[in-house]
Amino acid sequence: METIYGINVLTRKIPFPVATIGMFDGVHRGHQKIIESIREHALAKQGESVIITFNRHPKNVLENRPPSFITSLEHRLTLFGHLGVDHTVVLPFDKKLAYMSAEDFIHEIMVCWLGVKRIVLGFNCHFGRDREGDIGLVRSLAATYGYEVYECPPVIYQGQIISSTAIRQAILKGELETAEGMLGRPVSVLGTVVRKSGRGKTLGYPTANLDLHHEVRPPRGVYGTKLRWAGREYLALTNIGLRPTFTRELFTSENETMEIEVHILDFHENIYGQNLEVQFLFKIRDEIPFTTSEELKMQIERDKEAILKRERLHTIS
Repeated sequence: METIYGINVLTRKIPFPVATIGMFDGVHRGHQKIIESIREHALAKQGESVIITFNRHPKNVLENRPPSFITSLEHRLTLFGHLGVDHTVVLPFDKKLAYMSAEDFIHEIMVCWLGVKRIVLGFNCHFGRDREGDIGLVRSLAATYGYEVYECPPVIYQGQIISSTAIRQAILKGELETAEGMLGRPVSVLGTVVRKSGRGKTLGYPTANLDLHHEVRPPRGVYGTKLRWAGREYLALTNIGLRPTFTRELFTSENETMEIEVHILDFHENIYGQNLEVQFLFKIRDEIPFTTSEELKMQIERDKEAILKRERLHTIS
């Protein structure tokens, strides 16, 4: 997949571009239906699929809200690539773009710059100044600007329209099965591996500490997880909680710094500075304090057995 940052000069003319617009936070089953549609439309015309998205959520700019995503930009781009998108255009969302009318957005960006031939939108897509752009407006301008328009209906899960908001709430509550049903894949986070104290390595259980770039995460606890690296799948134990320590001071409010640490089983690569996507399979236990390193090591071995046992059962079934 080619990623284009901003409205730069295209390196080549995209043949019969079929485009969609949106944040696509979570890249859930509803989003996947839209992406499947632009790919099918492009394939039918020997064209190429294009997603137009933004580097920041409009609410973070217009309402000065702190960022909180199911999937960061880097994570969304990874998932778009997995789904076979040809091009993603990442626009910097600023006040200038926020105040651009929907018709100007269509004319200047989609028609004049991209040369769009078909536009596919979700049923509740809004864009442009005051969210005035929707499927109705896009259809009303189709004859003027010479493109075709298609609408994707909502996708329903357990009687509810799938939405990023519903998925975000499920993840924060630890309802992994519900979130997975709406996402169409396991709940996952993508973060950059950063250096910390290295205490896990001294215990014989090295961990990759992740900076999640404002992605939401499940509640505190130890989880059985899975990841891919260099074409191979690895099982892992992922702890979401407070900085590891063996003193009761851990539970004072002053020291409550939430961390996400991943102990990858049978893994010996140096991955500092790399992005790692971790999929959550199930919760093993709550986070509990330990008074000695031996207690912690014994518990980690029990945690490892829990995820290995589950994997063996899945392999048999």
